[in-house]
Amino acid sequence: MSDDVADVLRKLTVVFTEFEGRLEQMPLLRKLTRGRFELADYQAFLIGLRQQVKDGALWMSRAASNIDEAHLELRSQLMRHAVTEHRDFRLLEADYVATGGALETIQSAEKNVGSEALSAWMFHRASQPNPFDLLGAMWIIEGLGSIKAKEWGRAAQAALNLPDEAVRFLLYHGDNDVEHIGEFKQMLAMVLPDAVLAQRIVKTARVTARLYALQIEEITA
Repeated sequence: MSDDVADVLRKLTVVFTEFEGRLEQMPLLRKLTRGRFELADYQAFLIGLRQQVKDGALWMSRAASNIDEAHLELRSQLMRHAVTEHRDFRLLEADYVATGGALETIQSAEKNVGSEALSAWMFHRASQPNPFDLLGAMWIIEGLGSIKAKEWGRAAQAALNLPDEAVRFLLYHGDNDVEHIGEFKQMLAMVLPDAVLAQRIVKTARVTARLYALQIEEITA
C-alpha cells in the first residue's frame, strides 16, 4: 500500500469513527443495543433503508458512465460492484415480508428527509466527470455494512426472536462488505496520488456520513 493511500485511509477511518459514534446516540439504534427494540422498529428500519439500498447500484452505474477512458479499470470495477448489488433491495423486501409486513407497504413507502437528501447528494456527485471522490462515500456505506450490519442483524434477531429469513440482508452484508473494502483499497490506488482529490474523497465521506446519519435519525416506527 502506498503512503498516499494509507494517509487517505487513516483520515477516512477518523471520519467513520465519528460517524459510528453519532449513530450510537440515535434513539432507534439505542433501543436496539439496549434490548428495547420492537418489531415495528425493525420494520421501520428496513423501510428506511430500502431506497438507499435500491439507489446504490444506480448511482454507481451513473458514476461509472462518467469515468473517462484513462480509468477504464476503475470504471469496470464500479460496474461489477453495481451488478453485484443491484438486487439487494429485493432481499431487504423479503426480510420485511418475513416479519409479517406487506410487500406493497415497503414498496410504496416514501423516502424520509434524510433519504431524500442522501439520494440527491449521491446522484449529484455521480453525475460529475470522473467522480472519484465517491470512493469516500463507498467507504462510509461499505464500512457500515462490514462493521455494523451483522451486529445489528444478530441483535434484532435476538430481541425479536426472528427467523433467519427475516435478517438475511443485514447478515449477508456483514459477511460480504468486508471483501468490498479490499476492492475499495484497490480503487483508491488507481486514482492516487492526487492531493486535491485526496481532500475531496475525505470531504465526500464526511458529507455522506452526515446525510446517512440523518436518514437513520429520521426513521421512526
